[in-house]
Amino acid sequence: MAPGTTTAGGQDRVRTRNLSALLRHVHVHGPTTRAELTALTGLNRSTIGALTTELTNAELVCEEPSAARAGAGRPSLLVTPRGNQNYVLAFDIGVDYLFAARVGLGGQVLDRRDLYRPRGEYPLSDVLGHVRRFASELIAGARPGSWCAGGGVAIPALVRHADGLARDAPNLVWQDAPLQAEIADVLAGLGLRAPVHIRNDADLGALAEHLRGAGRGSDFVVYLTGEVGVGAGIINNGRPLNGFGGYSGEIGHTVVNPTGRLCSCGLRGCWETEVGEKAILDAAGRQGARTTVAEVVAAARAGDGRSVAAVRHIGGWLAIGIGNLVSILNPEVVIMGGMFREIFPLVRDQVLSALGTGGLQPPRQDVRFVLPGLGADSTLLGAAELAFAPLLDDPLGVRGPVRGGM
Repeated sequence: MAPGTTTAGGQDRVRTRNLSALLRHVHVHGPTTRAELTALTGLNRSTIGALTTELTNAELVCEEPSAARAGAGRPSLLVTPRGNQNYVLAFDIGVDYLFAARVGLGGQVLDRRDLYRPRGEYPLSDVLGHVRRFASELIAGARPGSWCAGGGVAIPALVRHADGLARDAPNLVWQDAPLQAEIADVLAGLGLRAPVHIRNDADLGALAEHLRGAGRGSDFVVYLTGEVGVGAGIINNGRPLNGFGGYSGEIGHTVVNPTGRLCSCGLRGCWETEVGEKAILDAAGRQGARTTVAEVVAAARAGDGRSVAAVRHIGGWLAIGIGNLVSILNPEVVIMGGMFREIFPLVRDQVLSALGTGGLQPPRQDVRFVLPGLGADSTLLGAAELAFAPLLDDPLGVRGPVRGGM
């Protein structure tokens, strides 16, 4: 083969990579003109035109004249993701809630269902029943002729990436639950044969915040989430840091108090036993009461002495765990998700003061602490991004030409 010759297979790979780059850009950043795509990618105008035509034929994007002009001639065409026609189903399964949404290409939530219920040891079959009901309603509400690219699931569990087995979900009291396969069966029973992917909720919160939220533009992001348990999702150099088996980020099960309380994992004094929901409610004297962390925070804001003391107590343990996290990972941004969205504004000065008076200072001085840009929906939208990933990686391989395609 002559030097510089590109094989047919190589050309196909380059084409797929370019199609992926274009679709991913409009999915994350929204409508973009052909002229802007040309400048962003470094490809020539005719190549961009051919690629956007392929995506248009696959009914993944649409093009229309924009107000922007590509020079002195006619306006540059605006490339827009067809979010009403191409969607995924996203599920966020928590200890006392289940959220489900139909999310269109481009990231817009088109429809959603929310379930809140008391804490309890709900079996997998119970959760699958709610998934089936919500999925049926979301599919029925979709635009006629629309297409589902797949399903994504966020769960507070150790998830084996190879097959989506929920190996250990201590706060849901599940062991080796075949959640990915079961939800795929649920969707198939509804006539939707689409791939399903499942990941740890903190990992997906980090993914969504890095793409669309408070971590956008940062290469090293930690998304810290807390409810009953505590976990961390990590983005390193712009990519998820999952660990060898997909189990990284279980920061809540690092021991900070060896003489502390017994954790659901079997260890004593894990960080989540000191900063998790039960620890906060206990410190506020609300053991067994039907109350929430938000109510304790509201009472602290209103000046209730015991609630103020409880929040400050949690702030001390929060500083210890965050100090460990920052020293180990040296992140650029730490996003305080889950219930920490409510707590952190009250203890920010306390935590920053503790970080500034001990430990290795260079990593502690560099880090920024922010609240989630996506609010309470970080993990749900992360589940949607997980489901979109195969399509974005290989648009025509997954979707294929629909009309007039090559």
